[in-house]
Amino acid sequence: MTFKYNNVYVKDTALVAGVYEKNGPLKKYFDKTYNDLYFGEDSWEKAEIKLVKDSLSYAVKKTGILKNEFDIVLGGDLLNQITASTYGTLGYGNGFIGVYGACSSSVLEMIIAANFINNKQVKNALCVVSSHNMSSEKQFRNPTEYGAPRPRSATFTATGAASIVLVNEKTDVKVDCATLGKIIDMDENDPNDMGRVMAPAAIDVMKSHFDETGRSPEYYDLILTGDLGRYGKEIVKDYMEVNYKMDLSKNYNDCGVMLYDLEKQPEVLAGGSGPVCSALVNYGYVYNQLKTKKLRRVLLIATGALFSPTLLYQKQNINSIAHAISLEVV
Repeated sequence: MTFKYNNVYVKDTALVAGVYEKNGPLKKYFDKTYNDLYFGEDSWEKAEIKLVKDSLSYAVKKTGILKNEFDIVLGGDLLNQITASTYGTLGYGNGFIGVYGACSSSVLEMIIAANFINNKQVKNALCVVSSHNMSSEKQFRNPTEYGAPRPRSATFTATGAASIVLVNEKTDVKVDCATLGKIIDMDENDPNDMGRVMAPAAIDVMKSHFDETGRSPEYYDLILTGDLGRYGKEIVKDYMEVNYKMDLSKNYNDCGVMLYDLEKQPEVLAGGSGPVCSALVNYGYVYNQLKTKKLRRVLLIATGALFSPTLLYQKQNINSIAHAISLEVV
């Protein structure tokens, strides 16, 4: 399902990132970085809440929109009951929408916000996502003290929070259209190979987007998936070429590959993941390239593994989802 927008624009973005992201190639696009994973707090969960609060503070400073002037706030993260978002956004906006799309949450939030704005129900929306490497490891995998080795196919949850403000007043970058994805089950059940789990969802929404808009990959200067990593990225590229004769070799990349230097940072294994992974790249590097007109049309596809440890222990598959949104220079 694809939506076309006529009056939705990007006002600005605000990004804070952790130490691993600080050591990656995109540091200059972040508003603030940290030197450890605690940020002065005494738990990983409180540290992630602080990330959200810091990102929102920068969003207010950069847009000039006061906390109580945001019509709606949308927040998403990986913690139970999306607590980083609900605690971090306290005091912001006149209405809150909690979003859980796993690592696809950033684009899902933008789609929801853009629909509200395009239908003239609100004038602006503040969208924020976050993730924290240690809080995610603690919740989804093993206790952080356990120190279990992981295979090269595993991805590394990014630490940070990223906000984007959408408005109905014209700016240099517009939200052009968006394609809502479907839940995909391809009989995958390896939590240490999320790129393989999510690649089919990325392929499905990408093909749907091209079919429903009548566009081809060549229409875009850049097509980005969210956090498939080095192996999932190749699955997408090869499948689109073999099955749909669509060449992604010139203008496709993955945010999980871009966020880190995979050669100099071997600890990130196959690349980045987490809701903030794609947001740090898209709201930082990509938005900068659009503002400076180095890129004019981009397609952002945020990918998510709908992963429940409880159901995995019950021998259930890991489903996935992806959503796509198109940004263009005005």
